[in-house]
Amino acid sequence: MSDEDSAVFSVSPLGRPPWPTLDPFLFLVHHDDAYPRGNAHMGPDASLAGRTIGMDFAGKDGWRMYHGDVIPGFPRHPHRGFETVTIARRGYIDHSDSMGATARFGHGDCQWMTAGRGVVHSEMFPLVHRDRDNPTELFQIWLNLPRVDKMVEPYFTMLWAHTIPTRELVDGQGRKTELVAYAGGLEGLQSPAPPPNSWAARADAAVQIATIRLAPGARYTLPAGPRGVNRALYMFRGDEAHIAGAQVTRDTAARLRPHVAATIVNGAREETELLLLQGRPIGEPVAAHGPFVMNTRAEIQQAVMDYRRTQFGGWPWETDGPAHARDRGRFAVHADGRLEEPS
Repeated sequence: MSDEDSAVFSVSPLGRPPWPTLDPFLFLVHHDDAYPRGNAHMGPDASLAGRTIGMDFAGKDGWRMYHGDVIPGFPRHPHRGFETVTIARRGYIDHSDSMGATARFGHGDCQWMTAGRGVVHSEMFPLVHRDRDNPTELFQIWLNLPRVDKMVEPYFTMLWAHTIPTRELVDGQGRKTELVAYAGGLEGLQSPAPPPNSWAARADAAVQIATIRLAPGARYTLPAGPRGVNRALYMFRGDEAHIAGAQVTRDTAARLRPHVAATIVNGAREETELLLLQGRPIGEPVAAHGPFVMNTRAEIQQAVMDYRRTQFGGWPWETDGPAHARDRGRFAVHADGRLEEPS
């Protein structure tokens, strides 16, 4: 078989997060924390001794405070020039931002935020249950914006779990594969619309974000896509699988040739899950500095100066890491005051 015929271009270990990505994606982290019961303040009902509070990424006892000091998570921080796609698989995320918008989402929801010209937001992980553990799992994906859209107005879209299409497929041996399509559809699924200025809103960008979960021994063939896009599969759960004959293990990525169908076989005795990221490269220079992603170093310097001068609209909340009431359900209040609550 020639290289042109093989679906797999390369296989590589992912190493420590963030995981490597391909244009148009910039950043990928899989957060998976086995948080204990919550205390009266929705933080962990456990000692924080031995942790570097404010910079706790070690994973002691199976969970992390990240930059939080009471509630785990990421207190206020700025972004400019790209989008964040946050897939909340388990647990809750409390969002607050400099536009005055707030949200609580989780349990399969996804928030897609266009930072554009600049926004400050916080992402806290409230441990709402006092009588049981609070496992929290999410992906955060950064998707670049092209030069023409880097300074658009900030905006976010909520993709509530019930609007995100799923499909269960059964192979010839009766073994199941579940697809969840957050962007771009897959196998005919119709994903919700991304924000209007997203690179994913362009049909020719062919952006796909999806998870693929295979039962033990299951076989699934990922259909061929268009030429000229970047396509990668990230195995984040399970022991062993084969993609077009190439062996992959947990925390391994396979870069694919997009125009060739790729058969995935779960060779393990437990479920295997993979994240699919696909998109046509933007193909522009990338200048990045922490939470700012522009095209030139001069634009990065301008972003830093603008943030110091304006705080991207200021911070209207009393704390750097606000959380919503323990008994508050999932909701979103947008900058224009519009309230959304999932069915």
